[in-house]
Amino acid sequence: MTRFPSHPITLVLYLTTLWASAALAFPEAPASNPLVLDAAAIRAAGIVVDTTSLRTLTDQIRAPGEVKVDAYSTALVSPRVASQVVARKAKLGDVVKAGQPLVVLTSVDVAETQGQLIVASQDWRRVASLGPQAVSARRYNEALVQRDQAKAKLKAYGLSDGQIANLVKRGSRAADGSFELLAPQAGRLTTDDFIVGERIEPGRTLFTLAAEASVWVEARLAPGTAEQARTGATVIVIAHGSERKGRVIQRSHQTDEKTRTVAVRIQVPNEDDLLHPGELVECRIPTASKSQRLAVPTEAVVLLQNQATVFVSGRQAGQFEPVPVEVGETRDGWMEITQGLAAGTPYVSKGAFALKARILRSQLGEE
Repeated sequence: MTRFPSHPITLVLYLTTLWASAALAFPEAPASNPLVLDAAAIRAAGIVVDTTSLRTLTDQIRAPGEVKVDAYSTALVSPRVASQVVARKAKLGDVVKAGQPLVVLTSVDVAETQGQLIVASQDWRRVASLGPQAVSARRYNEALVQRDQAKAKLKAYGLSDGQIANLVKRGSRAADGSFELLAPQAGRLTTDDFIVGERIEPGRTLFTLAAEASVWVEARLAPGTAEQARTGATVIVIAHGSERKGRVIQRSHQTDEKTRTVAVRIQVPNEDDLLHPGELVECRIPTASKSQRLAVPTEAVVLLQNQATVFVSGRQAGQFEPVPVEVGETRDGWMEITQGLAAGTPYVSKGAFALKARILRSQLGEE
Protein backbone atom coordinates (compact mmCIF):
# COMPACT_ATOMS: atom_id res chain seq x y z
CA MET A 1 0.00 0.00 0.00
CA THR A 2 1.31 3.45 -0.93
CA ARG A 3 2.13 5.70 2.06
CA PHE A 4 1.62 9.46 1.95
CA PRO A 5 4.41 11.83 3.06
CA SER A 6 3.68 13.23 6.52
CA HIS A 7 4.76 16.89 6.02
CA PRO A 8 1.79 19.06 4.83
CA ILE A 9 3.66 20.81 2.00
CA THR A 10 5.27 17.56 0.84
CA LEU A 11 1.87 15.88 1.02
CA VAL A 12 0.11 18.33 -1.27
CA LEU A 13 3.03 18.35 -3.76
CA TYR A 14 3.10 14.56 -3.75
CA LEU A 15 -0.65 14.23 -4.35
CA THR A 16 -0.68 16.93 -7.01
CA THR A 17 2.22 15.29 -8.87
CA LEU A 18 0.67 11.86 -8.60
CA TRP A 19 -2.71 12.88 -9.98
CA ALA A 20 -1.23 15.12 -12.64
CA SER A 21 0.92 12.24 -13.86
CA ALA A 22 -2.09 9.99 -13.96
CA ALA A 23 -4.07 12.52 -15.98
CA LEU A 24 -1.24 12.87 -18.53
CA ALA A 25 -0.78 9.12 -18.82
CA PHE A 26 -4.49 8.49 -19.36
CA PRO A 27 -6.01 11.59 -20.96
CA GLU A 28 -8.89 9.60 -22.31
CA ALA A 29 -9.86 8.39 -18.82
CA PRO A 30 -10.11 11.28 -16.41
CA ALA A 31 -11.67 8.94 -13.88
CA SER A 32 -8.14 7.65 -13.12
CA ASN A 33 -7.71 10.82 -11.07
CA PRO A 34 -10.06 10.32 -8.11
CA LEU A 35 -10.46 14.07 -7.73
CA VAL A 36 -11.70 14.70 -11.25
CA LEU A 37 -15.48 14.24 -11.41
CA ASP A 38 -18.05 14.84 -14.08
CA ALA A 39 -21.25 16.76 -13.35
CA ALA A 40 -23.25 13.61 -12.58
CA ALA A 41 -20.64 12.37 -10.08
CA ILE A 42 -20.52 15.77 -8.39
CA ARG A 43 -24.30 15.73 -7.92
CA ALA A 44 -24.27 12.13 -6.68
CA ALA A 45 -21.58 12.94 -4.10
CA GLY A 46 -23.52 15.98 -2.87
CA ILE A 47 -20.58 18.29 -3.52
CA VAL A 48 -21.25 22.00 -3.12
CA VAL A 49 -18.62 24.62 -4.01
CA ASP A 50 -18.57 27.92 -2.17
CA THR A 51 -16.12 30.82 -1.86
CA THR A 52 -14.12 31.48 1.29
CA SER A 53 -14.91 34.76 3.02
CA LEU A 54 -14.62 36.52 6.34
CA ARG A 55 -17.39 35.75 8.76
CA THR A 56 -18.54 37.49 11.90
CA LEU A 57 -17.92 35.03 14.74
CA THR A 58 -18.72 35.36 18.42
CA ASP A 59 -15.58 35.62 20.50
CA GLN A 60 -15.07 32.91 23.12
CA ILE A 61 -13.44 32.53 26.50
CA ARG A 62 -11.61 29.25 27.08
CA ALA A 63 -11.49 28.14 30.68
CA PRO A 64 -11.12 24.92 32.69
CA GLY A 65 -14.17 23.76 34.60
CA GLU A 66 -15.05 21.26 37.28
CA VAL A 67 -18.15 19.06 37.17
CA LYS A 68 -20.37 19.41 40.24
CA VAL A 69 -23.74 18.00 41.22
CA ASP A 70 -26.77 20.05 40.28
CA ALA A 71 -27.56 21.26 43.80
CA TYR A 72 -31.06 22.33 42.71
CA SER A 73 -31.80 18.69 41.80
CA THR A 74 -29.98 17.06 44.73
CA ALA A 75 -31.38 16.11 48.14
CA LEU A 76 -29.77 14.96 51.39
CA VAL A 77 -31.60 12.22 53.26
CA SER A 78 -31.09 12.42 57.03
CA PRO A 79 -33.11 11.71 60.19
CA ARG A 80 -34.53 14.61 62.17
CA VAL A 81 -34.43 12.77 65.47
CA ALA A 82 -31.80 10.71 67.29
CA SER A 83 -32.23 7.13 66.07
CA GLN A 84 -30.54 3.83 65.26
CA VAL A 85 -30.26 2.07 61.91
CA VAL A 86 -32.29 -1.15 61.84
CA ALA A 87 -32.15 -2.13 58.16
CA ARG A 88 -30.89 -0.84 54.84
CA LYS A 89 -33.33 -0.87 51.92
CA ALA A 90 -31.14 0.82 49.28
CA LYS A 91 -27.46 1.05 48.52
CA LEU A 92 -24.93 3.22 46.71
CA GLY A 93 -25.64 3.59 42.99
CA ASP A 94 -29.29 2.53 43.16
CA VAL A 95 -31.80 4.49 41.09
CA VAL A 96 -34.85 5.09 43.27
CA LYS A 97 -38.31 6.57 42.86
CA ALA A 98 -39.84 9.34 44.91
CA GLY A 99 -41.38 7.89 48.08
CA GLN A 100 -39.35 4.66 47.95
CA PRO A 101 -38.14 3.42 51.40
CA LEU A 102 -34.38 3.82 51.81
CA VAL A 103 -33.63 2.82 55.41
CA VAL A 104 -35.45 1.61 58.53
CA LEU A 105 -34.70 3.48 61.76
CA THR A 106 -35.90 3.19 65.34
CA SER A 107 -36.18 5.94 67.93
CA VAL A 108 -37.40 6.27 71.52
CA ASP A 109 -38.74 9.76 70.81
CA VAL A 110 -40.65 8.52 67.79
CA ALA A 111 -42.10 5.62 69.84
CA GLU A 112 -43.41 8.04 72.48
CA THR A 113 -44.96 10.30 69.84
CA GLN A 114 -46.49 7.34 68.01
CA GLY A 115 -48.17 6.28 71.26
CA GLN A 116 -49.38 9.82 71.87
CA LEU A 117 -50.91 9.99 68.40
CA ILE A 118 -52.70 6.66 68.76
CA VAL A 119 -54.21 7.69 72.13
CA ALA A 120 -55.09 11.17 70.86
CA SER A 121 -56.68 9.74 67.71
CA GLN A 122 -58.84 7.34 69.69
CA ASP A 123 -59.86 10.14 72.06
CA TRP A 124 -60.70 12.41 69.17
CA ARG A 125 -62.89 9.76 67.54
CA ARG A 126 -64.90 9.40 70.75
CA VAL A 127 -65.32 13.17 71.17
CA ALA A 128 -66.12 13.69 67.48
CA SER A 129 -68.76 10.95 67.58
CA LEU A 130 -70.52 12.75 70.47
CA GLY A 131 -70.38 16.07 68.68
CA PRO A 132 -69.81 19.62 69.99
CA GLN A 133 -73.35 19.68 71.43
CA ALA A 134 -72.65 16.80 73.85
CA VAL A 135 -69.24 17.98 75.12
CA SER A 136 -67.88 21.33 76.06
CA ALA A 137 -66.16 23.44 73.40
CA ARG A 138 -62.96 23.29 75.45
CA ARG A 139 -62.98 19.48 75.57
CA TYR A 140 -63.77 19.29 71.86
CA ASN A 141 -60.90 21.59 70.89
CA GLU A 142 -58.44 19.93 73.27
CA ALA A 143 -59.01 16.51 71.71
CA LEU A 144 -58.60 17.91 68.21
CA VAL A 145 -55.46 19.87 69.10
CA GLN A 146 -53.81 16.91 70.85
CA ARG A 147 -54.32 14.72 67.82
CA ASP A 148 -53.06 17.35 65.39
CA GLN A 149 -50.01 18.13 67.54
CA ALA A 150 -49.01 14.47 67.66
CA LYS A 151 -49.36 14.29 63.87
CA ALA A 152 -47.31 17.44 63.40
CA LYS A 153 -44.58 16.10 65.68
CA LEU A 154 -44.27 12.90 63.68
CA LYS A 155 -44.16 14.91 60.45
CA ALA A 156 -41.37 16.99 61.99
CA TYR A 157 -39.52 13.73 62.66
CA GLY A 158 -39.72 12.95 58.94
CA LEU A 159 -42.75 10.66 58.64
CA SER A 160 -45.02 11.19 55.65
CA ASP A 161 -48.81 11.63 55.74
CA GLY A 162 -49.20 8.09 54.39
CA GLN A 163 -46.96 6.65 57.11
CA ILE A 164 -48.88 8.51 59.82
CA ALA A 165 -52.25 7.37 58.47
CA ASN A 166 -51.03 3.75 58.39
CA LEU A 167 -49.78 4.08 61.97
CA VAL A 168 -53.19 5.24 63.19
CA LYS A 169 -54.88 2.42 61.26
CA ARG A 170 -52.64 -0.27 62.79
CA GLY A 171 -53.16 0.96 66.34
CA SER A 172 -51.03 0.38 69.44
CA ARG A 173 -49.03 -2.51 67.99
CA ALA A 174 -47.41 -0.07 65.55
CA ALA A 175 -46.08 2.23 68.28
CA ASP A 176 -42.66 0.51 68.39
CA GLY A 177 -40.55 3.51 67.40
CA SER A 178 -39.57 2.15 63.98
CA PHE A 179 -40.04 4.20 60.84
CA GLU A 180 -38.72 4.39 57.29
CA LEU A 181 -36.95 7.29 55.65
CA LEU A 182 -38.39 7.77 52.16
CA ALA A 183 -36.75 9.15 49.03
CA PRO A 184 -37.86 12.79 48.68
CA GLN A 185 -37.40 12.64 44.90
CA ALA A 186 -36.40 10.31 42.08
CA GLY A 187 -32.70 9.96 41.35
CA ARG A 188 -29.52 8.01 42.00
CA LEU A 189 -27.94 7.44 45.42
CA THR A 190 -24.44 8.89 45.20
CA THR A 191 -23.41 8.46 48.88
CA ASP A 192 -24.52 6.11 51.69
CA ASP A 193 -22.10 6.55 54.55
CA PHE A 194 -23.56 4.45 57.41
CA ILE A 195 -23.82 0.87 58.67
CA VAL A 196 -26.67 -1.13 60.19
CA GLY A 197 -26.78 -0.80 63.96
CA GLU A 198 -25.12 2.61 63.96
CA ARG A 199 -26.59 5.34 66.16
CA ILE A 200 -27.41 8.41 64.09
CA GLU A 201 -27.70 11.95 65.37
CA PRO A 202 -30.26 14.36 63.90
CA GLY A 203 -29.09 15.94 60.65
CA ARG A 204 -26.49 13.28 59.89
CA THR A 205 -26.56 12.60 56.12
CA LEU A 206 -27.30 8.96 55.33
CA PHE A 207 -27.83 9.29 51.58
CA THR A 208 -27.17 11.87 48.88
CA LEU A 209 -29.83 11.61 46.20
CA ALA A 210 -29.02 13.28 42.88
CA ALA A 211 -31.15 13.62 39.76
CA GLU A 212 -28.51 13.06 37.07
CA ALA A 213 -30.44 14.47 34.13
CA SER A 214 -28.16 17.51 34.41
CA VAL A 215 -24.97 18.54 36.19
CA TRP A 216 -23.23 21.82 36.89
CA VAL A 217 -19.86 22.80 35.50
CA GLU A 218 -18.13 25.54 37.46
CA ALA A 219 -15.65 27.58 35.44
CA ARG A 220 -13.40 30.00 37.31
CA LEU A 221 -12.46 33.20 35.47
CA ALA A 222 -10.63 36.39 36.22
CA PRO A 223 -13.09 39.06 37.42
CA GLY A 224 -12.74 41.16 34.28
CA THR A 225 -13.24 38.13 32.05
CA ALA A 226 -16.16 36.77 34.06
CA GLU A 227 -18.10 39.96 33.43
CA GLN A 228 -18.25 39.02 29.74
CA ALA A 229 -20.09 35.75 30.46
CA ARG A 230 -23.77 36.38 29.85
CA THR A 231 -26.52 34.50 31.71
CA GLY A 232 -28.35 32.23 29.28
CA ALA A 233 -25.44 32.03 26.83
CA THR A 234 -24.79 28.65 25.18
CA VAL A 235 -21.48 27.13 26.28
CA ILE A 236 -19.51 24.34 24.63
CA VAL A 237 -18.22 21.86 27.22
CA ILE A 238 -15.53 19.45 26.03
CA ALA A 239 -15.17 16.20 27.98
CA HIS A 240 -14.06 12.66 27.08
CA GLY A 241 -13.20 13.81 23.56
CA SER A 242 -16.72 15.00 22.77
CA GLU A 243 -18.56 18.30 22.84
CA ARG A 244 -21.89 19.04 24.47
CA LYS A 245 -23.83 22.22 24.94
CA GLY A 246 -24.57 23.82 28.28
CA ARG A 247 -26.05 27.10 29.44
CA VAL A 248 -24.72 29.80 31.76
CA ILE A 249 -27.18 29.98 34.64
CA GLN A 250 -25.31 32.06 37.22
CA ARG A 251 -22.26 34.23 37.71
CA SER A 252 -20.95 34.73 41.22
CA HIS A 253 -20.80 38.29 42.53
CA GLN A 254 -17.99 37.41 44.91
CA THR A 255 -14.31 36.94 44.11
CA ASP A 256 -12.57 33.97 45.72
CA GLU A 257 -10.05 35.28 48.27
CA LYS A 258 -7.48 32.57 47.50
CA THR A 259 -7.59 32.27 43.72
CA ARG A 260 -8.90 35.77 42.94
CA THR A 261 -11.30 34.26 40.43
CA VAL A 262 -15.05 34.40 39.92
CA ALA A 263 -17.17 31.27 39.51
CA VAL A 264 -19.40 30.96 36.44
CA ARG A 265 -21.97 28.18 36.78
CA ILE A 266 -22.99 26.24 33.67
CA GLN A 267 -25.84 23.74 33.52
CA VAL A 268 -25.14 20.80 31.21
CA PRO A 269 -27.60 18.03 30.19
CA ASN A 270 -26.33 14.62 31.34
CA GLU A 271 -28.99 12.07 30.44
CA ASP A 272 -26.31 9.61 29.26
CA ASP A 273 -24.49 9.85 32.63
CA LEU A 274 -21.21 10.80 30.92
CA LEU A 275 -20.19 13.56 33.34
CA HIS A 276 -19.52 12.90 37.02
CA PRO A 277 -18.77 15.26 39.91
CA GLY A 278 -15.07 16.02 40.33
CA GLU A 279 -14.11 15.65 36.66
CA LEU A 280 -12.23 18.44 34.90
CA VAL A 281 -13.51 19.68 31.54
CA GLU A 282 -12.83 22.52 29.10
CA CYS A 283 -15.39 25.30 28.66
CA ARG A 284 -15.80 27.66 25.72
CA ILE A 285 -17.95 30.55 26.83
CA PRO A 286 -19.22 33.09 24.26
CA THR A 287 -18.87 36.80 24.98
CA ALA A 288 -20.74 39.84 23.75
CA SER A 289 -17.90 40.81 21.40
CA LYS A 290 -17.57 39.59 17.81
CA SER A 291 -14.75 39.57 15.27
CA GLN A 292 -14.20 38.96 11.56
CA ARG A 293 -12.43 35.67 10.82
CA LEU A 294 -11.82 33.54 7.73
CA ALA A 295 -13.91 30.44 8.40
CA VAL A 296 -15.47 27.46 6.63
CA PRO A 297 -18.16 25.00 7.76
CA THR A 298 -16.77 22.30 10.05
CA GLU A 299 -17.77 19.59 7.57
CA ALA A 300 -15.53 21.20 4.94
CA VAL A 301 -12.40 20.26 6.93
CA VAL A 302 -11.21 16.64 6.79
CA LEU A 303 -8.08 14.88 7.99
CA LEU A 304 -5.61 13.49 5.44
CA GLN A 305 -2.64 11.80 7.09
CA ASN A 306 -3.63 13.59 10.33
CA GLN A 307 -3.42 16.96 8.57
CA ALA A 308 -6.45 19.28 8.45
CA THR A 309 -7.32 19.64 4.77
CA VAL A 310 -9.79 21.60 2.66
CA PHE A 311 -10.59 20.70 -0.95
CA VAL A 312 -10.46 23.61 -3.42
CA SER A 313 -11.47 23.85 -7.06
CA GLY A 314 -8.74 22.86 -9.53
CA ARG A 315 -7.70 24.36 -12.85
CA GLN A 316 -10.21 22.43 -14.92
CA ALA A 317 -13.94 21.89 -14.50
CA GLY A 318 -14.78 19.12 -12.06
CA GLN A 319 -11.25 18.95 -10.63
CA PHE A 320 -10.52 19.37 -6.92
CA GLU A 321 -7.26 19.66 -5.03
CA PRO A 322 -6.46 19.08 -1.33
CA VAL A 323 -4.97 22.05 0.51
CA PRO A 324 -3.47 21.58 4.00
CA VAL A 325 -4.66 24.26 6.42
CA GLU A 326 -4.12 25.37 9.99
CA VAL A 327 -7.35 25.69 11.94
CA GLY A 328 -8.36 27.70 14.97
CA GLU A 329 -11.47 27.59 17.12
CA THR A 330 -14.84 26.18 16.11
CA ARG A 331 -17.76 28.53 16.67
CA ASP A 332 -21.41 28.15 15.72
CA GLY A 333 -20.62 25.34 13.27
CA TRP A 334 -17.81 27.27 11.57
CA MET A 335 -14.10 26.47 11.84
CA GLU A 336 -11.58 29.29 11.74
CA ILE A 337 -8.82 28.96 9.12
CA THR A 338 -5.62 30.61 10.34
CA GLN A 339 -3.32 29.52 7.52
CA GLY A 340 -3.50 27.82 4.11
CA LEU A 341 -6.46 29.60 2.47
CA ALA A 342 -7.15 33.15 1.37
CA ALA A 343 -10.48 34.91 1.08
CA GLY A 344 -12.13 34.44 -2.30
CA THR A 345 -10.89 30.87 -2.86
CA PRO A 346 -13.48 28.42 -4.30
CA TYR A 347 -13.68 25.41 -1.95
CA VAL A 348 -15.85 22.39 -1.25
CA SER A 349 -18.26 23.39 1.52
CA LYS A 350 -20.24 20.13 1.36
CA GLY A 351 -19.09 16.71 0.20
CA ALA A 352 -15.48 16.83 1.43
CA PHE A 353 -15.83 13.40 3.02
CA ALA A 354 -16.94 11.97 -0.31
CA LEU A 355 -13.73 13.28 -1.92
CA LYS A 356 -11.64 11.87 0.91
CA ALA A 357 -13.32 8.49 0.43
CA ARG A 358 -12.48 8.56 -3.31
CA ILE A 359 -8.80 9.13 -2.43
CA LEU A 360 -8.77 6.20 -0.04
CA ARG A 361 -10.53 3.89 -2.50
CA SER A 362 -8.03 4.92 -5.18
CA GLN A 363 -5.12 4.00 -2.94
CA LEU A 364 -6.74 0.60 -2.34
CA GLY A 365 -7.11 0.08 -6.07
CA GLU A 366 -10.90 0.19 -6.03
CA GLU A 367 -11.11 3.02 -8.57
